[in-house]
Amino acid sequence: MITITLKDGSIKTYEPGITVLEVANDISTGLAKNTLAGELNGKLVDVRQSITEDSTLNLLKFEDEGGKHAFWHTGSHLLAQAIKRLYPQVKLAIGPAIDNGFYYDIDIDVIITPEIMEKIEKEMGKIVKEGLALNRYELSRDEALAKVNKEGEIYKAELIENLPEDAIISFYSQGEFSDLCAGPHIQNLSPIKAIKLLSLAGAYWHGDEKNKMLQRIYGITFPKKSQLEEYLTLLEEAKKRDHRKLGKELDLFSLHEEGPGFPFFHPKGVIVRNELENFWRQEHQRRGYQEIKTPTILNSDLWKRSGHWDHYKENMYFTEIDESEYAIKPMNCPGGMLVYKTKGHSYRDLPLKMGELGLVHRHELHGALHGLMRVRAFTQDDAHIFMTPDQIEEEVIKVIDLADDIYKIFGFSYKVELSTKPENSIGSDEVWETATEALRKALEKKGIDYRINPGDGAFYGPKIDFHLEDSLGRTWQCGTIQLDFQMPELFDLNYIGPDGEKHRPVIIHRTIFGSIERFFGIIIEHFAGKFPVWLAPVQVMIIPVADAHHDFAKDIAAELSAIGIRTSVDTRDEKLGYRIRDAQMQKTPYMLVVGDKEAAGGDLALRVRDSGDVSLISLEDLKKKLTEKIITKSLTLD
Repeated sequence: MITITLKDGSIKTYEPGITVLEVANDISTGLAKNTLAGELNGKLVDVRQSITEDSTLNLLKFEDEGGKHAFWHTGSHLLAQAIKRLYPQVKLAIGPAIDNGFYYDIDIDVIITPEIMEKIEKEMGKIVKEGLALNRYELSRDEALAKVNKEGEIYKAELIENLPEDAIISFYSQGEFSDLCAGPHIQNLSPIKAIKLLSLAGAYWHGDEKNKMLQRIYGITFPKKSQLEEYLTLLEEAKKRDHRKLGKELDLFSLHEEGPGFPFFHPKGVIVRNELENFWRQEHQRRGYQEIKTPTILNSDLWKRSGHWDHYKENMYFTEIDESEYAIKPMNCPGGMLVYKTKGHSYRDLPLKMGELGLVHRHELHGALHGLMRVRAFTQDDAHIFMTPDQIEEEVIKVIDLADDIYKIFGFSYKVELSTKPENSIGSDEVWETATEALRKALEKKGIDYRINPGDGAFYGPKIDFHLEDSLGRTWQCGTIQLDFQMPELFDLNYIGPDGEKHRPVIIHRTIFGSIERFFGIIIEHFAGKFPVWLAPVQVMIIPVADAHHDFAKDIAAELSAIGIRTSVDTRDEKLGYRIRDAQMQKTPYMLVVGDKEAAGGDLALRVRDSGDVSLISLEDLKKKLTEKIITKSLTLD
């Protein structure tokens, strides 16, 4: 007999070989109906997965991330089946689930148009009504190759050819359709009640510009029609909040083909960036970090020593200086290692915390670039903490607390992932297990719920990732905490212990924003361009009613500017209503409309952005109000 521990802590006993679905059915038929996948010992699995040893099991519904993944993965197969029925000559590439739905890359001579997408969508609906069950089966590598070659599926054949000769390869079938796939998938198509094909894009096979351009169809499915309606409403709101659109309207930044992936920041955008960076500096200085600055270009020997040459070379830019090869840094870490080595260290110096707002460059394919979210040059808010092994848990907890404090300032909630050893890792299994367990203990000591992300650690160590949830419920991976036992060895770092001998430090690599550029883009969309007053490029716009009030308006602006409040006066020869609307469109937090009464010594008429309310306030009270809002970094204006 085996024991299975469920999420609520209850323990069930079964015969070995019981499936995830059978466990759910044993608890209740209703639960089995709604179970879409399982999380077995921290790994996402199919409901058909058999359990042969003592395990932990979480039964996943659509509300769970893993449940959505299985549901949307099945949606991608449904899309492929519909395309195959309508266009039998199509060659299928890959069709994974993604954060919001799924896509399928196809090779077809027909140009997919909105009309064709609508036709495919209707065919998907017809297939769902057939209530087809999904069945998993396995073939040897030779059998799998024979099958896909017979079907003319050249892309599937290439995928199989890259697998080991002794690999057992899984397929999923539904009706006449069958697809190479590792899963997981839901039991049958009946739970799919709403279907929408969203967009079309081009995609190179394997993401390589040298390969053929395929057509990528994006879609999404839901178990309820109301969920689709809510999602489409969310998409419309997201379009309004698109940081590229708002960046242009608010004059924050621009993108140019003269430098694809290299954003240009305008004066207002630089103000927001500087506020983010100043805030970062204040918070880190308060916690004992020292700021450093390392070069952008360093000799290739350094990148070979760090491991980046072997593990990251395809994402790096290179140049030649004095007939030697140099690299433009994709990460700040090796520079930080060199700073540590410039002098000796005692255990009494540790933990040593060095932070850097370092500009890094990484090569991204042109088609993958996306505003500020995916760029080729960005500023990482990096820090490296050099410490003794017995300081690991305490220092990881301090970084978690720092991240929590900073994210709360912006009103973000977040989810946490623990990413484990990847295939391209360096270092022994024992060291990796020690590092992973240290991160796990820190999370559990803080009482933080987290999910395991198998195989997604950095090549030199496991990591904790923070996924921020914005005001639309979307998640963004930002902060990370990486534990590293490898670079101290690669760079021969040491400190003198209490025994007078040399010892290796352990390193935490960590970011909070992730990158200034990407975080900037996220908060533009999170706030819909309506920055809290401490971040706003213009905090107060003063609008004189007529020319006679210009001097008075400028005097008020001078008083506010003198105490550090970013103030502007709109003296354009435009109608009053136009200038008020323009200040609203620019999402200025506060407006002061000044006329005869104000100039004669009366209270000021303060208009608040979010509410539109107008109230009377004295200049001194206004100074106090604004100063308090800015100092406390308040998210509200009233």
